[in-house]
Amino acid sequence: MLDVAHVSRSFGGLKALDDVSFTVGAGRMTGFVGGNGAGKTTTMRIILGVLSSDSGQVSLDGRALSSADRALFGYMPEERGLYPKMKVAEQIVYLGRLHGMSPAAAKASTDRLLERLALTERANTTVESLSLGNQQRAQIAAALVHDPEVLVLDEPFSGLDPLAVESVQGVLAEHAARGVPVLFSSHQLDIVERICDDLVVIAGGTIRASGSKATLQSQHGGSRYEIELSVDAGWIRDLEGITVVDFDGGYARFDVTPGAPGVAAAQQVLTEGLRRGSVLRFSPEHPSLAQIFKEVIQ
Repeated sequence: MLDVAHVSRSFGGLKALDDVSFTVGAGRMTGFVGGNGAGKTTTMRIILGVLSSDSGQVSLDGRALSSADRALFGYMPEERGLYPKMKVAEQIVYLGRLHGMSPAAAKASTDRLLERLALTERANTTVESLSLGNQQRAQIAAALVHDPEVLVLDEPFSGLDPLAVESVQGVLAEHAARGVPVLFSSHQLDIVERICDDLVVIAGGTIRASGSKATLQSQHGGSRYEIELSVDAGWIRDLEGITVVDFDGGYARFDVTPGAPGVAAAQQVLTEGLRRGSVLRFSPEHPSLAQIFKEVIQ
């Protein structure tokens, strides 16, 4: 488990991070989201040791990170970090060798990653001649070539088409399945919501929300519910403390009126629905990540 505990960092008079704490669990895909200037990249650079913190600590499995630990990390910066004149495969093999891999192991890993990321046909192409999407995939291969024990990726899905997103997601999921903690930032909230296990929301250098996706949806869920019946649901409009926001025959979507006892009012709808006929579906409406994000940064 990667643990960021009470990390703060200032640049002159600007406090970029203020008591930032969160964890990235082993085998968990953790989405790190926030607006521009929120503190995501600064946090990642501190995790990698590229920047130092003014206070706080980053630890792995309960011990403070050393330079040897960080050498086992896979890092993808948001900015392009590859040599533009080098050929793709040659460069990734070279980076694997810098991480201590044997020539044969580095080549085998490179070949496997290029195939998984649909870059085999571009193996002998220079990086600068690749499309931006293919450059992004090559950058991801460079971060993964040495089979890292922790992954820290800054905007890994930027510039990727849907098929490329799917292939990158699959590669990252394979690493997570082997117990690797995976931390990735992204502005694409729909992708984060689809693939992450846990979320960390940062704004103004402070953590506004963190936890599993299900936990955050439960914590930030409103008082909206859905019910589907085998009979007409029009009677719900007459219940006290209920406001119907969408209605179609046996389907109703409703809010519990502010000030009403939420669970009790919703339970009243369910109880009456069971009395009147078969309840096909009844559930609270879970907010999307975009809705949670907007709520916690306000």
